[in-house]
Amino acid sequence: MNNSFFNRKFVVQGIFITIALVIVARLFYLQIIDDRYLLSANNNVMRKVIVYPARGVILDRDGQVLVQNEPVYDIMVTPREAKDIDTLLLCDLLGIDTTDFNTRMQKARAHSPYRASQFMKQVNATTFAKFQEHLYKFRGFYYQNRTVRSYPDSIAAQFLGYIQEVNERDIEKSEGFYRPGDYIGASGVERAYEDLLRGKRGVKNQMVDALNRPKGSFMEGKYDTVAVTGDGLVSSLDKDLQVLAEKMMKNKLGSVVAIEPSTGEILTFVSSPSYNPNMMVGRDLGNNYMKLLNDESKPMFIRPIQASYPPGSVFKVVAALTGQQAGVINEQSVFYCPGGYRYGGGRAIMRCTHVDGATGLVKSIKMSCNTYYGYVYAKMIDSRGMSGPKAYDLWREALGKFGLGHRLGIDLPGEKPGLVPTSDFYTKRYGNGSWRSGYNISLSIGQGELGITPLQMANIMAIVANRGFYYRPHLIKGIGEKQIIKEEFTEKISAGVDPRYYEPVIEGMSQAVNQGGTGAASRIAGIEMCGKTGTVQNPHGENHAVFFAFAPRHNPKIAIAVFVENAGYGGTWAAPIASMLVEKYLKDTITLPKYIQDRVYNANLLPKPKKPKEADVKKDTTKNAKDSTKNKPVSAPLKSAANDPKKEKSAVLVHHSQVRRTHE
Repeated sequence: MNNSFFNRKFVVQGIFITIALVIVARLFYLQIIDDRYLLSANNNVMRKVIVYPARGVILDRDGQVLVQNEPVYDIMVTPREAKDIDTLLLCDLLGIDTTDFNTRMQKARAHSPYRASQFMKQVNATTFAKFQEHLYKFRGFYYQNRTVRSYPDSIAAQFLGYIQEVNERDIEKSEGFYRPGDYIGASGVERAYEDLLRGKRGVKNQMVDALNRPKGSFMEGKYDTVAVTGDGLVSSLDKDLQVLAEKMMKNKLGSVVAIEPSTGEILTFVSSPSYNPNMMVGRDLGNNYMKLLNDESKPMFIRPIQASYPPGSVFKVVAALTGQQAGVINEQSVFYCPGGYRYGGGRAIMRCTHVDGATGLVKSIKMSCNTYYGYVYAKMIDSRGMSGPKAYDLWREALGKFGLGHRLGIDLPGEKPGLVPTSDFYTKRYGNGSWRSGYNISLSIGQGELGITPLQMANIMAIVANRGFYYRPHLIKGIGEKQIIKEEFTEKISAGVDPRYYEPVIEGMSQAVNQGGTGAASRIAGIEMCGKTGTVQNPHGENHAVFFAFAPRHNPKIAIAVFVENAGYGGTWAAPIASMLVEKYLKDTITLPKYIQDRVYNANLLPKPKKPKEADVKKDTTKNAKDSTKNKPVSAPLKSAANDPKKEKSAVLVHHSQVRRTHE
């Protein structure tokens, strides 16, 4: 009996001990591991509110606002606390329906029933004012202040860029700096200077009562941290000039880039067509982004730094300078122009539009003589005592010093390098290394495989204006209160050509505008502008109109490149645009005849929508039809010249015989 009692005693003790251990374990789990009740309790008396800093504002070079901030509000919810909600009233105040309300609440619960998350983001001030009056009725709901970007003048969209909500990749790359719901620069200057513009978040510990009403700061703000506003930026852009340039480029495809030669600061940066940057703000950002992305005119494409075109006649300026530096021509060099340059043993011709006769260096620039530069290129490649590929490499190296074939280093993401093919490209194309100038003669006049960006075009003009050097083109001239400029934008970069070789080229450019040359229609009274027109071949439609210039001739203040796609003659379309912008910048007036101004402002040069070909229309109806020749032997493809080494040279000659003059 004693043994039985003894056994029961230990069983009872064991039961109590087990129950005690379970209770202790549960308490440990609830108090140490599971934070649900802690979060719930804390949310009942104290709330940690993230204080988001305002992003730095962006000004133009004269202090006028380009980008500023305006307040918005994120409505937050803690699902577990959201009880006895008047759903219909809340939906009415926020402009949503009950289905939307339920979807948002489900998303919040999936995030965490005990942690606050976004219920609705970027509520504008008007809507929020109505909601705030009734906030005490919606237990578990509160708000966070935010700011979003605002663009007072709705200009320079591709330059300024936009911000968007961070994704998982952004959060991962930031090593914890960004959190879900934060915003980050997505393009343009907003992206390039994100680290400076974003500022630093703060935290405010706020006491609340059971009805979610604020009751002051916890411990009088002892544990709060202050948000730090992002650094402001002063851009190099001239707002008034930008507005004018965008007005003139309306309903046109192309670019306008203007640079201050003495600093490399970009005065005007137009990519057309553009879009209203305010479209990329607010809750419709995603829908608007897709509309712009699917727009056939590609407004999101940043043409000044991403489009690559044959440079056309501006390249003759580079050819004249590098030719002098290489010693193959000088100011007295004269070549006879009979209306075209013959090559390949006289079997092919690169034509001019008229006969220039005996042509010297200055005249070659003034009249944009193709023949002259055919001879210059031939001397560069064929007359330097070395193989064609080796001489070409030296020629290509000289172009690189002018910023061609590589990125200039502008402070925008997405810059493209353009294209100057390597000698290996041609050696591979022609099957051996014995090729000479006749095989790619179109390069001599800025056609063929050459591709340069409008930014590079404007930079060439800055180099000529400076007589041999440039500063990296940039869009931000001052950072923060101390107006700091990045060191890389103060570096003076040589183009590799002695200053003495620039004067005859500049004289030719001056005569082209001021003494009856190809750019005479762009002449500005009282300003000696030095320029060069160009009409660049476009195999896909109308030729491209181009004009490059700097002014004034002495102590230049502006270098500019205007490129209008599918417009025709450079002197007709690009030159007047450049002329008006230069005069506006230098004299704050425009004296070009009104009928020319009206023609530029009102012209619609956008390509007409292409009608579907009859074969394309019928394609779908015949898609499932049987091929009547299904069982017949398939003919071998025709052998092209590219596949036949014996025919390569003659094919090249025929191709280049179709090259036309690229000036008016």
